[in-house]
Amino acid sequence: MRVLSWLCVTCVAGIAMLNHAQAESPEFVTSVEGISEYRLSNGLKILLFPDPSKPRVTVNLTLFVGSRHEGYGEAGMAHLLEHMLFKGTPDHPDVPKVLKAHGAEFNGTTWFDRTNYYETLPASDENLEFAIRLEADRMVNSFVREEDLRSEMTVVRNEFERGENSPSRILSQRLFSVAYDWHNYGKATIGNRADIERVPIESLRRFYRKYYQPDNALLIVAGQFHPDKALEYITRYFGPLPRPERVLEATYTEEPPQDGERLVTLRRVGDVALCGAMYHIPSGAHMDYVPLDVIEHILTNSPSGRLYQKLVMTRRAASVNGAAYALHDPGVLSLSAEVLTGNAPEDVLADLLEITESLGHEGVTQEEVERAQRYWLKTWENALADSMQTARQLSEWAAQGDWRLMFLYRDRLEAVTVEEVNAAARKYLTPNNRTAGLFLPTTQPERVQIPPTPSLVEMIGDYHGREGFALGEAFDVSPANIAARTEQVMLSTGVRASLLPKQTRGRTVQVRLTLHYGSAESLRGLTAACEILPSLMLRGTKKLNRQQIQDELDRLKSRISPSGSTGELTFSIETRRESLPAVLELLRQVLREPTLPEEEFKILQNAKITRLEQEATDPTSLARIAVSRHINPFPPDDVRYVPTNAEELSRWRALTRSEVARIYSEYLGGEHGEVAVVGDFDPQETRPLLEALVAGWTTTTPYERIARPGDVPVPAVREEILTPDKENATYLAGTVLPVSDFHPDYPGLLMGNYVLGSSGLSSRLGDRVRQQEGLSYSVGSIINASALDERATLLLYAIANPVNMAKAEQAIREELERLLADGITSDELNAARNGYLQNQIVDRSDDAQLAALLNKCAEAGRSILFYAELEEQLRRLQPDDVLAALRRHVRLDRLAIAVAVDFARVRETSTAPPAK
Repeated sequence: MRVLSWLCVTCVAGIAMLNHAQAESPEFVTSVEGISEYRLSNGLKILLFPDPSKPRVTVNLTLFVGSRHEGYGEAGMAHLLEHMLFKGTPDHPDVPKVLKAHGAEFNGTTWFDRTNYYETLPASDENLEFAIRLEADRMVNSFVREEDLRSEMTVVRNEFERGENSPSRILSQRLFSVAYDWHNYGKATIGNRADIERVPIESLRRFYRKYYQPDNALLIVAGQFHPDKALEYITRYFGPLPRPERVLEATYTEEPPQDGERLVTLRRVGDVALCGAMYHIPSGAHMDYVPLDVIEHILTNSPSGRLYQKLVMTRRAASVNGAAYALHDPGVLSLSAEVLTGNAPEDVLADLLEITESLGHEGVTQEEVERAQRYWLKTWENALADSMQTARQLSEWAAQGDWRLMFLYRDRLEAVTVEEVNAAARKYLTPNNRTAGLFLPTTQPERVQIPPTPSLVEMIGDYHGREGFALGEAFDVSPANIAARTEQVMLSTGVRASLLPKQTRGRTVQVRLTLHYGSAESLRGLTAACEILPSLMLRGTKKLNRQQIQDELDRLKSRISPSGSTGELTFSIETRRESLPAVLELLRQVLREPTLPEEEFKILQNAKITRLEQEATDPTSLARIAVSRHINPFPPDDVRYVPTNAEELSRWRALTRSEVARIYSEYLGGEHGEVAVVGDFDPQETRPLLEALVAGWTTTTPYERIARPGDVPVPAVREEILTPDKENATYLAGTVLPVSDFHPDYPGLLMGNYVLGSSGLSSRLGDRVRQQEGLSYSVGSIINASALDERATLLLYAIANPVNMAKAEQAIREELERLLADGITSDELNAARNGYLQNQIVDRSDDAQLAALLNKCAEAGRSILFYAELEEQLRRLQPDDVLAALRRHVRLDRLAIAVAVDFARVRETSTAPPAK
C-alpha cells in the first residue's frame, strides 16, 4: 500500500508538472473602474483589484455553491464543507497554522448562493503566492476525512446551537421557512440538526467533488500587489487544474406566487418579544430591487424611518430593523421590531404591517428617497474605498450572477425616482405577499407575480463603468515610518493631537477624539449617565436635530460613531478629504452645542433596558458578568464595581436626563484628551479645525484618571449559572496579572497566550477543543495589558453544547496546566512570533485602528516607536523566557471560572437510555 501510494503521488505530481507546462495565460475579459476580469481555459474566473494605498493583500476564493444547491438530506452540507476545508491537504496539513504563520486574518463563510474563503495578509510577493497556492490546493485536494467530520460535525452543531439561543435569528429562520414552500431559500444555511449529525462522509465528498472545481469558482485578489505577478501565480497554481467533464445543472426551482398571508408563532424561553414580516421581492439583479432597498431605509432608518417614528419614538418598540435580500433568485424584504415591555406584541405587529403596507397608498416623498440614496451611496462608496471590503462584496454580487451588478446597483440607485419607489411599494407590500405573525382571511386569492431574474448577458452587455477611485500611496506601516510621518501637536487646552497625512484610496480620512473627565470620587452613581452621554450628544444640537445631523452626514458621505464609559467619551469619524472641514464643524456643534433631547434620551434608555432584559437569560452575558465581578472586587459605591444584570437594569430604569445633563455641564471639558487624524488631509488646514473643537472649553471639576490596579485578590472560584432551555452553554475563566504592556515579562506572556488560545484554530485550545475533539465552535484565550496601570487580564472562553461543557472545561484546564508545566517549543514560538508580527502589519494598515493606536500612545505619553521596541523584544525571546513569565504570573489558584449551562438538559442526557 505504501508503494502504491508513492506511485500515485508521483503520477499526480508528474501530471501537475505537465499541466503546468501546458497552462495557458488567463484571457482578459473586461475591466470596470479599476477592477479587471480574466478567465482561465479551465473556467476559473479571476478579478484583480490593485490598491497600493495599504500594505496588505486579500485573496478571496468564491465557490458558487450554497444552501440553494443542497438536496434532500443535505441541509447544511455547504456550510459543513466550508469547515472541512480548514482541515488540511497533503501539501498544507494544518491550514489555520500556516495562515497564522503568514500573519493572515482569515475566515470562510457560507450563504444561500455561495461559499467563500478569504485571507488578508501583509503585502508581499511571498504572501501573495502562498495564498493563491493554498486556495488552489484546498479547492481540489482537501482531505475531507471521516475522522475530521466526526469532530467538526459537533463544532458545526455547536454553531447551530449558538444560533438557537438568538430569538431574532430563530424568528427570521421561521419566517423564511414559511415564506418559501419549495425554494431552498426557505432552509437556513446553518442546516438541520439531523442532517448535520448524520451526513455520510461519501455524500460530503461527492458534494465537494461536484462543486469545488475551477469552472464553478471566482478568485479575487485585492490590495497592494503586482497584477502580472498575481496572474503568474494564478496560472501556475490554478492553471493545471483540469476543467471537469461534468456539467453543473442550473437550479430551476421557482417559488410560486404566494396566495395569502402566512402566520408564524414562535414560543421559547426569553424576556423580550419580537415581531416581524417578510415580503417576496425580485432578485438583486432586477430593476425593482433598488426601489425596494430604498423602501427598507425609508421604513427603518433611525431617526426618520416611518417604522422608527411610529414604533420607537412612541416607545412601543426598542428598535426596528430591516433588510432587502439581494440574492440570485427572488428574495425577501424583511422587517422586524423589538417590543418594549408593557406593549402587546400583536398590537405592535399590527402597527408594523399597517405602516408598511400603507406606504404604497400614501406614497413616499422626494426627501425620503434622496435621504435613502445618500445613505446607500455612502455605504457603497465606503466599501469600495477599502479593498478588503470590496473583495468580499464582489463575491456577493458575483453570486447573484455577475460581479458588475455592484456598479449597476450604484447607477440605478443614483437614478431611482419617487415614482419607481411608489410603484414597488404598491406591487410588493401587500397582505397576500406577506409572511408575518397574524392571519387575516380574504374572500378571493390575490397573487403577486414575482418577475424572474433578467438575462444578465442582455442587461449588462459591454458595461465598463466609470473612472476608478483615487488609488493612494504605498504606505509603509512600520512604527519607524509612522513616527517619522506623524506630527505631534498640543492644542491650546492641553489635548494632544497626532496628525498622520497620507494618500489613501478614495481620499479617506479617519479621526478619533477621546476626552477624559471627572474622577472615581466625583462620578459615583453616574456610570450609566457616562455611557449614554456621547450617544445623546449626537442626537441634537442647537442648530440641527437628529435627522438633520444624519442627513448632513449622509450628504458628506461620512460617519460619526460615539462611545462612552465612566469618565471617558470617544467620537470616531470616517470621512473624505473634501468633507473633513464640514464634518469637524458638525462634531464641534455636537461637542459644544448639544441639546440632549429628552425624547432621544428615552429612546436610548429604552433600547439599553431592552438589551439588558435580553441578556438576563443569555449564557455568555451572565458568564461575563460573573467573571468580571470576581476580577474587579470593588464595593458597590465604587465606579469600578461590576453590577449584576438586575442591578444594571435598576440603574438604567432610574437614570434621568438631568443626570446626563449634569455630567455635560459640570464635568466635561476640552482640557484632557487625545485626537488623531489619519488619512488624506492637509495638517495646516486641519489644525485650526481641531483647535475649534476644544478652544476655551474648560470645567471647574478636576480630572483624575480612574486607576485599575493589578494586585486585586482574585479567588479560585467556580460559579455555576443556570440558564434553562438554552441550547448552548458558555465557559469563561479570568484572572488579573500585575503586569503592564511595558513590563519585561509582557512579551513572554503575549507569546504564551498566543500559543495557548489567541491565534484561533491553530492555537492549542483551538486545535484540541475544536479541531480534534469537536467540543466547541468558539474557544480561545485573550490577554489585554494596560499602558497606564500595572494590570493585565487573562481570559479563557468556550461555548459548547451543555452535554459537552464538562469535557470542554476539562480540556481547557489540562491545556493551561500543560502550558504552565512545559512551556512552549521553539517551533511554536517561531510560528507565534511570525504570525503575531505579520498580523500587526495588517492591523496598522487599518487607518481606524491606527488612529486608535496613536491616541493610546498619546494618552500614555509614549511614541509609537514603543511597538518597534516591543517587536524587537519578541524577536529576542526564547522559549525559556516564555515559561518563566508564565510561571511568575499565571496561577491556577487565582482563576475565577463561570459556567452558564442548562444543567437539567445535562442530567436528562446523562440519564437517557442508549440509542438502539
